[in-house]
Amino acid sequence: QVQLVESGGGLVQPGGSLRLSCAARGSMDSIYDMGWYRQAPGKRRELVAVITRGGSRNYAASVKGRFTISNGNAKNTVYLQMNSLKVEDTAVYYCHGFARDVEKWGQGTQVTVSS
Repeated sequence: QVQLVESGGGLVQPGGSLRLSCAARGSMDSIYDMGWYRQAPGKRRELVAVITRGGSRNYAASVKGRFTISNGNAKNTVYLQMNSLKVEDTAVYYCHGFARDVEKWGQGTQVTVSS
């Protein structure tokens, strides 16, 4: 059973940076379309960034130019480098992907941007 495990969330001041990590555990199946979603209190979950199976990197307009998604050297790992963080980036961030066409979600990691 594949599990996506996130790490790297925390509290940061506006303008600061954080790096989120996600690794798939429990299977050697390739995870594709790995990416990140976020959900702020009272709001719908939204796509932040994704690396598609074809290698394209897609970003939400609100984070373009500030966030960078990348694959790790290890198989089935993905990172989200978040720079110039804003208060409105505060949310629970979820790792997401597909394993054998089955949608997978991580448990979420809290990112709080506050002075």
